Amino acid sequence: MRNTAKITTAVLAAGALTLGLSACGSDKDSGSADPNATLTVAATPTPQGEILTYVKDHLAAKAGLKLEVKEFTDYVTPNTAVQQGEVDANYFQHQPYLDDFNKKNGTDIVAVPNATVHLEPLGLYAKSVKKLADLKRGATIALPNDTTNEARALKLLEANGLLRLKPAAGDGATPKDVASNPRNLKFKELEAAQLPRSLGDVDAAVINGNYALEAKLSPARDALVAESAKGNPYANFLAVKKGHEDDPRVTKLAKLLTSPEVKKFIADQYDGAVVAAF
Repeated sequence: MRNTAKITTAVLAAGALTLGLSACGSDKDSGSADPNATLTVAATPTPQGEILTYVKDHLAAKAGLKLEVKEFTDYVTPNTAVQQGEVDANYFQHQPYLDDFNKKNGTDIVAVPNATVHLEPLGLYAKSVKKLADLKRGATIALPNDTTNEARALKLLEANGLLRLKPAAGDGATPKDVASNPRNLKFKELEAAQLPRSLGDVDAAVINGNYALEAKLSPARDALVAESAKGNPYANFLAVKKGHEDDPRVTKLAKLLTSPEVKKFIADQYDGAVVAAF
């Protein structure tokens, strides 16, 4: 999942879509699915669509899976399409977003077990500082201004000892939730896409993995610190309508998406801006 500034806007716009979505679409359960039918998966283009296309082109036939990939550029349609039975599954989101979407829209979409695929890690970048210890007192750090990523950014700083958040601060944490700031850091909130361009105007910036990739920055090589994929709640996964988790086609795809071949593809293709979460 990429720029969640788009996500927040899209979710609010989707409120009108609630209208009984959970009652729409196919009511077939996993047991009635034809194991030989084509599995249609909704995804955003990069990296999810690219990863699915790799699976389709190189792995699916050998596993006896017919796979179709439908790409969407928004973050609402892939979920409404799953809920309504227009597609069988989707791959574009992390758990905090899905939880929020289900709550706001009355949907019942769930993560497929053992199908968490990748993370687009946030990293802290700077032009003039080469290591975290050299970040000066009173430094200004730019943060993404959308709800999910700003909280992620603050949690990244907290995990690396730069600040402490209030115990009750959750997935909506903002600088107002900073309880302890021993280096007297200052925060500048910007649209996520602007963060790479802000590096000349601030001491450091927390940048999304996809925008780091576009700016020729690698979390593995250039970040002072970066999110770890292991156990990260913001990792992206395969999702289906509740009751379809055991569809044999979905199970096959889950296995392929978490295969050594896909792990190698992610490592080779994305230079650390996307990392395998399995």
